[in-house]
Amino acid sequence: MRVLSGRIATTALLLGLGSAGMLGCGPGESTTGTGGVTGTAGSTGSGGGARGGAGGGAGASSTAGTTGAAGTVAGSGGSAAGTAGTGGSDAGGSSAAGSGGSGPAGRGGNVGNAGSGGSAGTSGAAGASAGRGGSIGNGGRGGTGGGAGAIGSGGHGGATGSGGGGATGTGGATGTGGSGSVTCPSPVLKSGDTNKTIQVGSDSRTYILHVPSKYDGSTAVPLVVDFHPLGGSGSSEEGSSPYKALTDAEGVISAYPNGKSGPSGGAWNVGPCCVANVDDVAFARALVADVEKVACIDTKRVYAVGFSMGGGMSHYVACHAADIFAAVAPASFDLLQENVSGCTPPRPIAQVSFRSSNDTLVPYAGGASSVVAGMPVTFLGAKATMDKWAQIDGCTGSPTAADSNNCQYYTSCSAGVQVGLCTMNSGHAPGNANVGWPFLKKFTLP
Repeated sequence: MRVLSGRIATTALLLGLGSAGMLGCGPGESTTGTGGVTGTAGSTGSGGGARGGAGGGAGASSTAGTTGAAGTVAGSGGSAAGTAGTGGSDAGGSSAAGSGGSGPAGRGGNVGNAGSGGSAGTSGAAGASAGRGGSIGNGGRGGTGGGAGAIGSGGHGGATGSGGGGATGTGGATGTGGSGSVTCPSPVLKSGDTNKTIQVGSDSRTYILHVPSKYDGSTAVPLVVDFHPLGGSGSSEEGSSPYKALTDAEGVISAYPNGKSGPSGGAWNVGPCCVANVDDVAFARALVADVEKVACIDTKRVYAVGFSMGGGMSHYVACHAADIFAAVAPASFDLLQENVSGCTPPRPIAQVSFRSSNDTLVPYAGGASSVVAGMPVTFLGAKATMDKWAQIDGCTGSPTAADSNNCQYYTSCSAGVQVGLCTMNSGHAPGNANVGWPFLKKFTLP
């Protein structure tokens, strides 16, 4: 628990803010089409290759052919077949294999032709972005940023495609699920802290960017934006936040923004309080964008946390920046009666609040506060805040019974989000990161 001297000190604990943090990599897409249809007559009439040539024309039934081998990277299922074709000159064969499917895959041949069939099409090396499957084959949608590789790596393998009217072609080889061809900023950030300055409108704003030693820049990681309490700073929040130890162990990057100075020191503008003429939502957005330029961040996993007024800022970005923050975990602060009507996020957003039943600065039951001179606020209260978020997020039913951490959750909410309240008995104190961090990282932006 943070101890501050005098009225300003207690004020500093009251109003802190927090926020947290997606792949800067475009997902690749790879689908696997179906192979060519069964060849009849002649020696090994081959199925269509990745850009397989069309099969021979219809004719009299051919005799006893060996089954044509499906192309390893098959085109779509064969077009409607006539009777077995004659002549093998047009068998699907060593026509050029599709190179990664930069365009649509070639169609497989018709029923294999008599005579000496062409050799089976060789598998095409997958390109940077795998091509879509043929019109008949049910190619799976590409994995997240599927990388290049042979046999359509990066996609989920196409199901066996049925030849349109011809015999059933064998399914193409299953593409391996890609981990994503991550395009991360270079060079890789070194571990440690960096003081950063960004321009937000006419204001120069500052924050601390913290890179843990386990971050190596090879995999996109979450970003946690951690807001300090009233009278605090990014540096003081970094030194006291309970989240840092947990996120550092996972290589997660964190940022500690500095509020502008108000009547009670460093503060955040959450409407009626606690610093005037400052757009802190714009600052939060600019901070996230700035980190994305230099670090390998998963932009679908940006989170906000904060203590006291930092918790208030966490609530505020959930209301006004749910398009970039996936979930929030405020501590020792509520939604405010003065501006709750303006809390209309563009999508449901997961949140869990940590509140103490014996908090004398932000009463658990809610009520008026004039800690910052000339900027009074009215707290909704812990349970009323939980219920308001449940309403905003379209939750139904009742919250769960309290668990071993004395946390309750609305679990039947729109878009699969949850709304939680963890009741502590710790006075005006930060939240329980051992509960908050596992909760946050369950949720991503859609």
